[in-house]
Amino acid sequence: MEIEPKKPVTLREVAGHAGVSAATVSLVLNDKGDISEATRARVLEAVEALNYTPRSNRARTEVTNTIRFLKIARHGQTVNRDHNHFISDYIDGMSFEALRRDYALQVVSYEQESLHQLLSSLDGSEPRGIVVLGTELSREDIETIIERAPLPTVLIDTYHPFLKANFVDMDNDQLVYDALSHLVSRGFRKIGYVGSYSEVMNFRLRQTAFRNAAAAFGLQSEDAQELSVKSTLDGAYEEALTQLGDRPLADAYFCANDIIAFGFVRALRELGHRVPEDVSVVGFDNLPTSSVFDPPLTSVDVPKARIGAMAIRLLDDLIATDERDQSPVKVLMTGELVVRDSVADFKPRR
Repeated sequence: MEIEPKKPVTLREVAGHAGVSAATVSLVLNDKGDISEATRARVLEAVEALNYTPRSNRARTEVTNTIRFLKIARHGQTVNRDHNHFISDYIDGMSFEALRRDYALQVVSYEQESLHQLLSSLDGSEPRGIVVLGTELSREDIETIIERAPLPTVLIDTYHPFLKANFVDMDNDQLVYDALSHLVSRGFRKIGYVGSYSEVMNFRLRQTAFRNAAAAFGLQSEDAQELSVKSTLDGAYEEALTQLGDRPLADAYFCANDIIAFGFVRALRELGHRVPEDVSVVGFDNLPTSSVFDPPLTSVDVPKARIGAMAIRLLDDLIATDERDQSPVKVLMTGELVVRDSVADFKPRR
Protein backbone atom coordinates (compact mmCIF):
# COMPACT_ATOMS: atom_id res chain seq x y z
CA MET A 1 0.00 0.00 0.00
CA GLU A 2 1.39 3.34 -1.08
CA ILE A 3 1.63 5.95 1.66
CA GLU A 4 0.80 9.48 0.57
CA PRO A 5 3.44 12.06 1.45
CA LYS A 6 2.48 14.18 4.42
CA LYS A 7 1.37 17.68 3.51
CA PRO A 8 3.51 20.51 4.89
CA VAL A 9 2.16 22.23 7.98
CA THR A 10 0.51 25.56 7.14
CA LEU A 11 0.85 28.87 8.92
CA ARG A 12 -2.88 28.70 9.75
CA GLU A 13 -2.34 25.39 11.59
CA VAL A 14 0.47 26.96 13.60
CA ALA A 15 -1.85 29.85 14.49
CA GLY A 16 -4.57 27.43 15.64
CA HIS A 17 -2.10 25.49 17.77
CA ALA A 18 -0.84 28.70 19.40
CA GLY A 19 -4.31 30.21 19.79
CA VAL A 20 -3.46 33.36 17.83
CA SER A 21 -4.20 34.77 14.38
CA ALA A 22 -2.23 33.83 11.26
CA ALA A 23 -1.14 37.47 10.99
CA THR A 24 0.36 37.30 14.50
CA VAL A 25 2.35 34.18 13.57
CA SER A 26 3.65 36.00 10.48
CA LEU A 27 4.71 39.00 12.58
CA VAL A 28 6.57 36.77 15.03
CA LEU A 29 8.37 34.83 12.28
CA ASN A 30 9.39 38.06 10.54
CA ASP A 31 10.34 39.77 13.82
CA LYS A 32 7.82 42.57 13.26
CA GLY A 33 5.07 44.20 15.26
CA ASP A 34 4.58 44.90 18.95
CA ILE A 35 4.09 41.31 20.15
CA SER A 36 4.28 40.40 23.86
CA GLU A 37 7.01 38.01 24.95
CA ALA A 38 4.40 35.50 26.17
CA THR A 39 2.66 35.45 22.78
CA ARG A 40 5.97 35.27 20.93
CA ALA A 41 7.07 32.30 23.03
CA ARG A 42 3.75 30.53 22.47
CA VAL A 43 4.06 30.95 18.70
CA LEU A 44 7.66 29.70 18.62
CA GLU A 45 6.68 26.69 20.72
CA ALA A 46 3.91 25.88 18.20
CA VAL A 47 6.36 26.25 15.30
CA GLU A 48 8.74 23.80 16.96
CA ALA A 49 6.00 21.35 18.00
CA LEU A 50 4.52 21.15 14.49
CA ASN A 51 7.91 21.29 12.77
CA TYR A 52 6.66 24.17 10.62
CA THR A 53 8.85 25.47 7.78
CA PRO A 54 7.75 28.68 5.99
CA ARG A 55 7.03 28.08 2.33
CA SER A 56 9.58 30.71 1.32
CA ASN A 57 12.32 28.65 3.03
CA ARG A 58 11.05 25.44 1.47
CA ALA A 59 11.01 26.87 -2.04
CA ARG A 60 14.36 28.66 -2.17
CA THR A 61 17.11 29.88 0.05
CA GLU A 62 16.79 33.53 -0.96
CA VAL A 63 13.49 35.36 -1.20
CA THR A 64 13.13 38.64 -3.06
CA ASN A 65 10.46 40.62 -1.24
CA THR A 66 8.80 42.08 -4.31
CA ILE A 67 5.19 42.85 -5.24
CA ARG A 68 4.33 43.54 -8.88
CA PHE A 69 1.60 45.91 -10.07
CA LEU A 70 0.21 44.93 -13.48
CA LYS A 71 -1.13 47.96 -15.32
CA ILE A 72 -3.19 46.32 -18.07
CA ALA A 73 -4.80 48.23 -20.95
CA ARG A 74 -7.18 46.01 -22.91
CA HIS A 75 -8.69 48.70 -25.15
CA GLY A 76 -7.12 51.94 -23.90
CA GLN A 77 -10.34 53.94 -23.58
CA THR A 78 -9.81 54.51 -19.85
CA VAL A 79 -6.27 53.26 -19.15
CA ASN A 80 -4.59 56.00 -21.14
CA ARG A 81 -2.75 59.31 -20.84
CA ASP A 82 -5.88 61.15 -19.63
CA HIS A 83 -6.03 58.91 -16.57
CA ASN A 84 -2.30 58.65 -15.80
CA HIS A 85 -2.70 60.87 -12.74
CA PHE A 86 -5.54 58.68 -11.48
CA ILE A 87 -3.39 55.55 -11.78
CA SER A 88 -0.36 57.36 -10.31
CA ASP A 89 -2.36 57.92 -7.12
CA TYR A 90 -2.99 54.19 -6.89
CA ILE A 91 0.75 53.59 -7.32
CA ASP A 92 1.62 56.20 -4.65
CA GLY A 93 -0.61 54.43 -2.15
CA MET A 94 0.83 51.03 -3.04
CA SER A 95 4.43 52.27 -2.85
CA PHE A 96 3.93 53.84 0.59
CA GLU A 97 2.31 50.74 2.06
CA ALA A 98 4.74 48.34 0.37
CA LEU A 99 7.69 50.22 1.86
CA ARG A 100 6.12 50.04 5.33
CA ARG A 101 5.85 46.26 4.94
CA ASP A 102 9.37 45.73 3.57
CA TYR A 103 8.38 45.08 -0.04
CA ALA A 104 9.70 46.59 -3.24
CA LEU A 105 6.97 47.54 -5.73
CA GLN A 106 7.47 46.87 -9.44
CA VAL A 107 5.15 48.53 -11.97
CA VAL A 108 4.79 46.76 -15.31
CA SER A 109 2.53 47.97 -18.13
CA TYR A 110 0.84 45.64 -20.61
CA GLU A 111 -1.22 46.56 -23.68
CA GLN A 112 -3.50 44.04 -25.37
CA GLU A 113 -1.37 41.15 -24.14
CA SER A 114 -2.63 37.58 -23.95
CA LEU A 115 -3.60 37.07 -20.31
CA HIS A 116 -2.62 33.40 -20.51
CA GLN A 117 0.91 34.31 -21.63
CA LEU A 118 1.15 37.15 -19.11
CA LEU A 119 0.16 34.91 -16.18
CA SER A 120 2.35 32.03 -17.36
CA SER A 121 5.35 34.36 -17.37
CA LEU A 122 4.84 34.94 -13.63
CA ASP A 123 5.16 31.27 -12.72
CA GLY A 124 8.38 30.85 -10.77
CA SER A 125 9.30 34.52 -11.19
CA GLU A 126 10.46 37.02 -8.63
CA PRO A 127 7.28 38.60 -7.13
CA ARG A 128 5.67 37.29 -3.95
CA GLY A 129 2.25 38.53 -5.12
CA ILE A 130 0.55 40.73 -7.70
CA VAL A 131 -1.89 43.62 -7.76
CA VAL A 132 -3.83 43.85 -11.02
CA LEU A 133 -5.42 47.02 -12.42
CA GLY A 134 -8.80 45.64 -13.40
CA THR A 135 -10.29 48.78 -14.99
CA GLU A 136 -10.55 47.40 -18.51
CA LEU A 137 -10.76 43.71 -17.67
CA SER A 138 -13.90 41.79 -18.64
CA ARG A 139 -15.57 39.18 -16.47
CA GLU A 140 -13.90 36.50 -18.61
CA ASP A 141 -10.49 38.15 -18.09
CA ILE A 142 -10.93 38.08 -14.32
CA GLU A 143 -12.09 34.46 -14.39
CA THR A 144 -8.86 33.65 -16.26
CA ILE A 145 -6.81 35.44 -13.59
CA ILE A 146 -8.64 33.61 -10.79
CA GLU A 147 -7.98 30.27 -12.43
CA ARG A 148 -4.41 30.74 -13.68
CA ALA A 149 -2.62 33.34 -11.54
CA PRO A 150 0.32 31.48 -9.92
CA LEU A 151 0.69 34.01 -7.09
CA PRO A 152 -1.53 35.64 -4.44
CA THR A 153 -3.55 38.27 -6.34
CA VAL A 154 -5.61 41.38 -5.58
CA LEU A 155 -7.60 43.31 -8.20
CA ILE A 156 -8.22 47.05 -7.92
CA ASP A 157 -10.48 49.55 -9.73
CA THR A 158 -13.08 46.90 -10.52
CA TYR A 159 -15.57 44.79 -8.60
CA HIS A 160 -17.71 41.77 -9.44
CA PRO A 161 -20.18 40.77 -6.71
CA PHE A 162 -20.48 37.16 -7.89
CA LEU A 163 -16.84 36.34 -8.63
CA LYS A 164 -14.69 34.76 -5.92
CA ALA A 165 -11.63 36.97 -6.06
CA ASN A 166 -9.93 39.62 -3.91
CA PHE A 167 -11.17 43.11 -4.89
CA VAL A 168 -10.48 46.61 -3.63
CA ASP A 169 -12.63 49.25 -5.32
CA MET A 170 -14.52 52.47 -4.69
CA ASP A 171 -18.05 52.18 -3.30
CA ASN A 172 -19.94 53.26 -6.40
CA ASP A 173 -23.36 52.93 -4.75
CA GLN A 174 -22.50 55.32 -1.92
CA LEU A 175 -20.61 57.81 -4.07
CA VAL A 176 -23.28 58.06 -6.78
CA TYR A 177 -25.95 58.39 -4.09
CA ASP A 178 -24.01 61.29 -2.55
CA ALA A 179 -23.77 63.02 -5.94
CA LEU A 180 -27.53 62.73 -6.56
CA SER A 181 -28.24 63.79 -2.98
CA HIS A 182 -26.38 67.04 -3.67
CA LEU A 183 -28.33 67.68 -6.87
CA VAL A 184 -31.64 66.97 -5.14
CA SER A 185 -30.68 69.33 -2.29
CA ARG A 186 -30.15 72.08 -4.91
CA GLY A 187 -33.71 71.56 -6.13
CA PHE A 188 -33.21 69.25 -9.13
CA ARG A 189 -35.76 66.55 -9.94
CA LYS A 190 -35.10 65.98 -13.61
CA ILE A 191 -31.62 64.46 -13.54
CA GLY A 192 -29.98 62.62 -16.42
CA TYR A 193 -27.14 60.12 -16.62
CA VAL A 194 -24.25 60.11 -19.10
CA GLY A 195 -22.53 56.72 -19.07
CA SER A 196 -20.45 54.68 -21.47
CA TYR A 197 -20.70 51.42 -23.35
CA SER A 198 -16.93 50.89 -22.96
CA GLU A 199 -15.86 47.58 -21.39
CA VAL A 200 -15.44 48.98 -17.87
CA MET A 201 -17.23 47.32 -14.97
CA ASN A 202 -17.26 50.48 -12.86
CA PHE A 203 -19.33 52.22 -15.55
CA ARG A 204 -21.99 49.53 -15.29
CA LEU A 205 -21.91 49.69 -11.50
CA ARG A 206 -22.40 53.47 -11.61
CA GLN A 207 -25.34 53.19 -13.99
CA THR A 208 -27.03 50.70 -11.65
CA ALA A 209 -26.18 52.91 -8.67
CA PHE A 210 -27.68 55.93 -10.47
CA ARG A 211 -30.96 54.11 -11.11
CA ASN A 212 -31.14 52.87 -7.53
CA ALA A 213 -30.39 56.31 -6.09
CA ALA A 214 -32.94 57.96 -8.43
CA ALA A 215 -35.57 55.50 -7.21
CA ALA A 216 -34.61 56.18 -3.58
CA PHE A 217 -35.16 59.92 -4.13
CA GLY A 218 -38.43 59.31 -5.95
CA LEU A 219 -37.14 60.69 -9.25
CA GLN A 220 -38.97 59.67 -12.41
CA SER A 221 -37.07 57.15 -14.52
CA GLU A 222 -36.98 58.25 -18.15
CA ASP A 223 -34.85 56.43 -20.72
CA ALA A 224 -34.63 59.68 -22.68
CA GLN A 225 -32.44 61.07 -19.90
CA GLU A 226 -29.78 58.35 -20.14
CA LEU A 227 -26.98 58.72 -22.67
CA SER A 228 -24.28 56.16 -23.49
CA VAL A 229 -21.14 57.51 -25.15
CA LYS A 230 -17.53 56.61 -25.79
CA SER A 231 -15.33 57.16 -22.72
CA THR A 232 -12.67 59.26 -24.47
CA LEU A 233 -12.81 63.07 -24.52
CA ASP A 234 -13.46 63.46 -28.26
CA GLY A 235 -15.70 60.41 -28.41
CA ALA A 236 -17.89 61.64 -25.54
CA TYR A 237 -18.22 65.06 -27.19
CA GLU A 238 -19.11 63.72 -30.64
CA GLU A 239 -21.62 61.13 -29.47
CA ALA A 240 -23.22 63.40 -26.86
CA LEU A 241 -23.68 66.02 -29.57
CA THR A 242 -25.59 63.52 -31.69
CA GLN A 243 -27.67 62.05 -28.88
CA LEU A 244 -28.66 65.37 -27.32
CA GLY A 245 -30.15 66.48 -30.61
CA ASP A 246 -33.02 63.99 -30.58
CA ARG A 247 -34.13 63.83 -26.94
CA PRO A 248 -35.44 66.17 -24.23
CA LEU A 249 -32.83 67.89 -22.05
CA ALA A 250 -32.60 67.22 -18.31
CA ASP A 251 -31.92 70.03 -15.85
CA ALA A 252 -28.82 68.32 -14.43
CA TYR A 253 -26.61 65.38 -15.41
CA PHE A 254 -24.41 62.94 -13.56
CA CYS A 255 -21.50 61.70 -15.71
CA ALA A 256 -19.75 58.35 -15.22
CA ASN A 257 -16.32 60.02 -15.11
CA ASP A 258 -14.67 63.42 -15.55
CA ILE A 259 -13.41 62.80 -19.10
CA ILE A 260 -16.97 62.04 -20.21
CA ALA A 261 -18.14 65.16 -18.35
CA PHE A 262 -15.60 67.36 -20.15
CA GLY A 263 -16.76 66.11 -23.57
CA PHE A 264 -20.40 66.39 -22.54
CA VAL A 265 -20.06 70.02 -21.41
CA ARG A 266 -18.40 70.84 -24.73
CA ALA A 267 -21.37 69.31 -26.58
CA LEU A 268 -23.87 71.23 -24.43
CA ARG A 269 -22.14 74.50 -25.23
CA GLU A 270 -22.08 73.79 -28.94
CA LEU A 271 -25.85 73.32 -28.77
CA GLY A 272 -26.24 76.69 -27.05
CA HIS A 273 -26.69 75.53 -23.43
CA ARG A 274 -24.81 77.23 -20.59
CA VAL A 275 -23.25 75.35 -17.66
CA PRO A 276 -24.42 75.78 -14.93
CA GLU A 277 -26.97 78.49 -15.80
CA ASP A 278 -29.05 76.18 -18.03
CA VAL A 279 -27.73 72.71 -17.16
CA SER A 280 -25.76 71.52 -14.11
CA VAL A 281 -23.15 68.77 -14.46
CA VAL A 282 -21.42 66.44 -11.95
CA GLY A 283 -18.43 64.24 -12.79
CA PHE A 284 -16.68 61.32 -11.13
CA ASP A 285 -12.92 60.87 -10.36
CA ASN A 286 -11.95 64.46 -9.43
CA LEU A 287 -9.07 64.58 -11.89
CA PRO A 288 -6.70 67.56 -11.45
CA THR A 289 -8.17 69.17 -14.59
CA SER A 290 -11.56 69.32 -12.88
CA SER A 291 -10.50 72.21 -10.64
CA VAL A 292 -9.31 74.36 -13.59
CA PHE A 293 -12.05 73.37 -16.05
CA ASP A 294 -14.47 76.07 -17.21
CA PRO A 295 -16.53 76.03 -15.07
CA PRO A 296 -14.68 74.12 -12.33
CA LEU A 297 -16.33 70.71 -12.23
CA THR A 298 -18.19 69.34 -9.23
CA SER A 299 -16.87 65.79 -9.02
CA VAL A 300 -16.73 62.69 -6.84
CA ASP A 301 -13.29 62.34 -5.27
CA VAL A 302 -12.12 58.71 -5.09
CA PRO A 303 -9.64 57.72 -2.33
CA LYS A 304 -7.17 56.31 -4.85
CA ALA A 305 -4.08 56.25 -2.64
CA ARG A 306 -6.06 54.53 0.14
CA ILE A 307 -7.33 51.92 -2.32
CA GLY A 308 -3.74 51.24 -3.42
CA ALA A 309 -2.56 50.96 0.19
CA MET A 310 -5.44 48.66 1.10
CA ALA A 311 -4.57 46.37 -1.81
CA ILE A 312 -1.03 45.95 -0.44
CA ARG A 313 -2.32 45.24 3.08
CA LEU A 314 -4.65 42.59 1.76
CA LEU A 315 -1.94 41.07 -0.43
CA ASP A 316 0.52 41.00 2.47
CA ASP A 317 -2.04 39.04 4.52
CA LEU A 318 -2.48 36.57 1.65
CA ILE A 319 1.28 36.09 1.40
CA ALA A 320 1.69 35.77 5.17
CA THR A 321 -1.04 33.14 5.65
CA ASP A 322 0.65 30.94 3.06
CA GLU A 323 -2.66 29.58 1.70
CA ARG A 324 -4.14 30.14 -1.75
CA ASP A 325 -7.58 28.66 -1.13
CA GLN A 326 -8.84 30.90 1.66
CA SER A 327 -12.09 32.82 1.24
CA PRO A 328 -11.73 35.95 -0.93
CA VAL A 329 -11.95 39.45 0.53
CA LYS A 330 -13.86 42.32 -1.11
CA VAL A 331 -13.26 45.87 0.10
CA LEU A 332 -15.25 48.93 -1.02
CA MET A 333 -14.06 52.39 -0.01
CA THR A 334 -16.04 55.62 0.04
CA GLY A 335 -14.87 59.14 -0.86
CA GLU A 336 -16.47 62.56 -0.96
CA LEU A 337 -18.12 64.96 -3.36
CA VAL A 338 -16.02 68.03 -4.16
CA VAL A 339 -18.47 70.86 -4.86
CA ARG A 340 -17.45 73.45 -7.46
CA ASP A 341 -19.15 75.80 -9.92
CA SER A 342 -20.65 73.37 -12.45
CA VAL A 343 -23.78 72.99 -10.28
CA ALA A 344 -26.16 75.86 -9.54
CA ASP A 345 -29.49 76.01 -7.72
CA PHE A 346 -32.35 74.79 -9.86
CA LYS A 347 -34.29 77.40 -11.79
CA PRO A 348 -37.11 76.50 -14.21
CA ARG A 349 -35.86 76.78 -17.77
CA ARG A 350 -37.56 79.47 -19.83
